[in-house]
Amino acid sequence: MATIGDRVRTAMSSAGMQQKQLAERVGMTPDSLSRALNDQRGFAAVELAAIATELRADVHELITGTPDPHRLVLSARHTFDHETGSRTVDGLGGDSALLDDVRLAFAQAGTARPGVELPSDVEQMRGLFPEGFVWRFIDHLAEIEVDVVRLDGLSAAYSLTVEGRPVIVLPESGNWFRENWSLAHELGHLALGHEGVIEGSSGFEAKESAANSFAAKLLLPETQLRQTAWNQIRLPALAELVWDWGISTDALRRRLNAHALEPSDEVGTALSWTTQKLLRRHWKGANVGDPISRRMTEAGERRFPAWLQEAHLERIAEGAVGKGTLAWMLGVPADSLEVDEPKAAQELTDDALAALLG
Repeated sequence: MATIGDRVRTAMSSAGMQQKQLAERVGMTPDSLSRALNDQRGFAAVELAAIATELRADVHELITGTPDPHRLVLSARHTFDHETGSRTVDGLGGDSALLDDVRLAFAQAGTARPGVELPSDVEQMRGLFPEGFVWRFIDHLAEIEVDVVRLDGLSAAYSLTVEGRPVIVLPESGNWFRENWSLAHELGHLALGHEGVIEGSSGFEAKESAANSFAAKLLLPETQLRQTAWNQIRLPALAELVWDWGISTDALRRRLNAHALEPSDEVGTALSWTTQKLLRRHWKGANVGDPISRRMTEAGERRFPAWLQEAHLERIAEGAVGKGTLAWMLGVPADSLEVDEPKAAQELTDDALAALLG
């Protein structure tokens, strides 16, 4: 039967860390760590907590041998450095508290509808959405039981499974085009069965690449790209396509390169511009105000699934939870939230108590 020492050894091997190095990092002597690993002494709680942090392991699993049922298992959209080829999530430490609050909001909602099995094949996934799905991407995700949360203060997009439901968590970026790619990327992680895709985890680079490929094929399928004469198209029409497809100029440029589709010099130059620059110079939404800014505003708004908010309202009315979490979801002070709550029990007077007893 595996012991705590055995599980720590396994975690060390997965992290590629030597025993002496781990001992130094967690403030143990090499002899103390060696004896603990060989079950000649027990691990102190503070030692196990430090070891779990250094090895990026689940302390609950180190102790019990089974994963913590309430742990956050996150996959993130990494920042990719095209010069070095490295992928990072620099803000993960600061994001963790917000993501744990999201997990709590779902846990407090009571029994949720189970998620559905998502197809790993991109074409099958596209078949679940109507044509032009990117315009109501979040709504269409809700239709296949994928929840989307948007929060201020996050550094990146994440995907996770909470209470059996697939969830995508986005930053309030105000960048609709980047948000669409983040949604498709994190949907890829969920559909491909990826869990815990974080910098340093086993196989994270290959899984990140697979999720990015999923997003590219979902938003910019090859057949769609080959239907356009890229060496002849003019800039107003290019801007129209970028807007209709809901993608950035950078994403389109890289996708064309991947399929060896040569644009004209004019188009090639325009695809080196920011998306905003292309749209505002060459695309005019006649008689519709400023749709570009409207989309930017929408991508910067706090969002939680409607069913989750309704579930909290019901639980608050039952007295099962307080209204603090719902207020947090709505971004308002709890004392300003007017919701149905159970009436507070009134203290009985001496005369009323005597009447009941008599």
